[in-house]
Amino acid sequence: MGDDGRPWRVIVDPEVPADVADLFHRHWRALSRIRAGWRPEPRPGGSRPLVRALRIGGAISALSLVGVLLRDAGGKLFYVFALIVVVVLIGQLVLREPLEPEGQEEAGDELYQQARWHEGRYLLPEDFDHGAGPLLDRTRQAVGHILGSRVNAMGMLDDVRNSVMLPAQEWEIARLLAKLSALRTEHHDLAHGGSTPEVAAAMAPLERALAASEAAVVARVEALERYARHVSEADRALRAHDQIELLRARLPRYEELLAESGADAGSVPEIGRLAEDADQLERALRDSVRSAHEAFRHLDG
Repeated sequence: MGDDGRPWRVIVDPEVPADVADLFHRHWRALSRIRAGWRPEPRPGGSRPLVRALRIGGAISALSLVGVLLRDAGGKLFYVFALIVVVVLIGQLVLREPLEPEGQEEAGDELYQQARWHEGRYLLPEDFDHGAGPLLDRTRQAVGHILGSRVNAMGMLDDVRNSVMLPAQEWEIARLLAKLSALRTEHHDLAHGGSTPEVAAAMAPLERALAASEAAVVARVEALERYARHVSEADRALRAHDQIELLRARLPRYEELLAESGADAGSVPEIGRLAEDADQLERALRDSVRSAHEAFRHLDG
């Protein structure tokens, strides 16, 4: 799933230029076809204007011929009606240029060239098996939550490093999951075809290698999720801190009301604790942000 809850379509190496990455995201369906061997048909240079000129010339000649024949026949009313019909047909068959297909062809050419140039630097859903998909979803959700947090937007979590390091972490995890998926598929196909005890014994270390690699990737995902949880706690503390600060700013109005009404201020001591609560929440906010920084450093290696 994407950061917005919708299924993701393509993951692009953050080192790929932004305009190319946007092209891949907009034409993700075509990337699968390119992978399968599709390529845009070559177009002869300059053929479209020539064809258009020939069509218009032929249509004008046909119109002139029809006009001469009808005029000689003497049917003026029929001549006018036929002339209108021919003009409409010319507009439909000649002057209507399908600009969208031409744009699609140009986009297809560019997409094909960029996909070939950046082969291996984008990943599609078919690159991941059933075991890798959920891990990738967890990774993307954690990264999206961190980058979308309020404390990150306020610069309390080193937002500059987050904006660089977290997409790189997401790409690296996705790349490892895709590689793991490919090896697991090959391994499963070989094992499913049947094997002798000798081959099974030889495959056992490879299975352990796959399991160890998956565990290492899972550890990376869990580290991201721990960081995301610390960020959530910092966001929660920041919201509570802001609310208490707002209440503390209104405290004089409450004290004024108590004095004017003659009420015993000691009967509502909770009001006087707002300052203490704000101080405690400020310390909690600092602690949660510090914990998030520690989780970030652990994630950063």
